[in-house]
Amino acid sequence: MKMRRALRTAWLVFMFGFLYLPIAVLVAFSFNESKSRAVFTGFTLKWYENLFHNEMVLKSFGITMLLAFAAAIIATLVGTLAAIGIQGMGRRARGVVMAVSYVPVINPEIITGVSLMLLFVVFRQGIESLTGTEWAFFGMGTLLIAHITFCLPYVIFNVGPKLRQLDPALYDAALDLGCNPRQAFFKVVLPQLAPAILSAFLISLTYSIDDFIISYFTSGNVPTLPIAIYSMTKKRVSPEINALSTILFVGILAIILASNAVDSSRERRLRRAARREEGRG
Repeated sequence: MKMRRALRTAWLVFMFGFLYLPIAVLVAFSFNESKSRAVFTGFTLKWYENLFHNEMVLKSFGITMLLAFAAAIIATLVGTLAAIGIQGMGRRARGVVMAVSYVPVINPEIITGVSLMLLFVVFRQGIESLTGTEWAFFGMGTLLIAHITFCLPYVIFNVGPKLRQLDPALYDAALDLGCNPRQAFFKVVLPQLAPAILSAFLISLTYSIDDFIISYFTSGNVPTLPIAIYSMTKKRVSPEINALSTILFVGILAIILASNAVDSSRERRLRRAARREEGRG
């Protein structure tokens, strides 16, 4: 028993070390005084200072965050409505739609990026043939459409299972108690879906911030942060990239921890409310 427990602990340490040791090294060398990535010569914050004076990085960071929030908000709204509509379908139709929705998830990103690029090219050529003028078609609009496209399935797959767990009698009971359909949805159904919707929004946000391949094919001259990092690595790997990667990692980690804290707080409130109801009974 002790040997089995020791092996299990060693395996967990190995797996977490394999996953997080590279990130720990990156964070440590973002504070390295030397540009060398092999030797730690001293602690410094100059790479963070240089990063916040780098206009290209700041511009690409602003574009990326604006794009990510816009894509996540739109994808969450549309995906939630789509999940509700899919839930109302028959079993066979729902199965077909869900199977089709899996395609963008399992499809290689390079295929999605190339196909979206070709689609936008066809649209541009059609518009140019109708108007007789050239259009600078690729840019923020094509990026937004592309990011919404690959975020939508994740919203559907997060909200859909929660919808299937809901008791349909709750909505009917709200109607019987005097709510109209809109009030029943916003006061009864939507609060039950809120954790899944928040999770879908955060997943969409992180995927949008992280995306490189699809953005590379659909961005035109708009520099997102992953594309800016890629252009920096083609010249030389600057410690500023370590600092930027550390900031992104800490930011995403903070979002995940905040989401988990909100979910834990909600579960504690529900348990306390259940105990109070049991005490009254």
